[in-house]
Amino acid sequence: MSALRPSFPIGGVKVRAGQLREVSLDVTRLVTGAQVTLPVHVLHGREEGPVVWLDAAVHGDEVVGIEVIRRVLARLSPRTLRGTVLAVPIVNVLGVMTGDRYLPDRRDLNRSFPGSPRGSLAARIAHLLMTEVVAKCEVGIDLHTGSDRRSNLPQVRCDLEDPRTRELAEVFGAPVTYHAKLRDGSLRSAAREAGARVLLYEAGEAWRIDEYAVTPGVDGVLRVLATLGMLDEDVEVPPTTAPSEVCWRSGWVRARRTGLLSMDVSLGDHVQVGGRLGELHDSFGRRPTIVKADRDGIVIGRTEAPVVSSGDALVHIGSLEEVPAPSPVLLSAGGDQAVVGARRPACF
Repeated sequence: MSALRPSFPIGGVKVRAGQLREVSLDVTRLVTGAQVTLPVHVLHGREEGPVVWLDAAVHGDEVVGIEVIRRVLARLSPRTLRGTVLAVPIVNVLGVMTGDRYLPDRRDLNRSFPGSPRGSLAARIAHLLMTEVVAKCEVGIDLHTGSDRRSNLPQVRCDLEDPRTRELAEVFGAPVTYHAKLRDGSLRSAAREAGARVLLYEAGEAWRIDEYAVTPGVDGVLRVLATLGMLDEDVEVPPTTAPSEVCWRSGWVRARRTGLLSMDVSLGDHVQVGGRLGELHDSFGRRPTIVKADRDGIVIGRTEAPVVSSGDALVHIGSLEEVPAPSPVLLSAGGDQAVVGARRPACF
């Protein structure tokens, strides 16, 4: 019989092998004196294996990932798990509590990594997550949704030029895999600097739990854990139904005028340059303006706002261009037409 794995240290406690435990990491105190904590679910398997983290709600209005993590945890058991899973379903605790995307000081937590133990509230939360969770892991899955009345097609954003990251993204099996450059201050950038591979899952709309966004996230997380050799054969892992479509660049079509928007395309639709996406009209229905695609590709995001102003982002189109793929590496088991063509910077 093999020796029992060492306990997993986190937040001043040690989680024994084969145990599931919720650890509360101190963040700050409210004016009432109540302690605000960061909840971390630790599943420390009995057998050796990778250490992986899952996180959601880095932005307080992004609740899809909370539900994804809840469903994933319901499928896992520390008694049969190989390795360790650290799940942080709500990173921006204060944002979720107050119904705000940002923190009380209006800072964007996903622009505050790797953080500092003596900085702003955002910097302290970022530092806590990095030191207690990310630094102990080799792979992470960061769960997000659209913002500002936008919805996103389920997609994985990552560094496709890194062979190991690309293989993980292909295993995840989202409808679209998007090559996104690292952004300073983001969790993905700080984690990559710390040596971890990160997949950022984008799906759905803020403050909504839509099944079209949740199910691919749950399935993708389970497929990644299975590929890493962490799951028992009794855990049912849904197979991929089709390979992901790969986008290396994208752009937003923007409104040419202010008006009421009628959208003709849905998430996942394939469009061609010059094709109709919808129309804008004033409150009397006069002088409609046709919204047209500025490129061939797939709709990976769209606004859900009925009233838009000139220059607002309307439809996010990912270009399905053929770009040479890096050599595969096997994982170990254990608008305005004058501006819409501009390349969109990566957000995460």
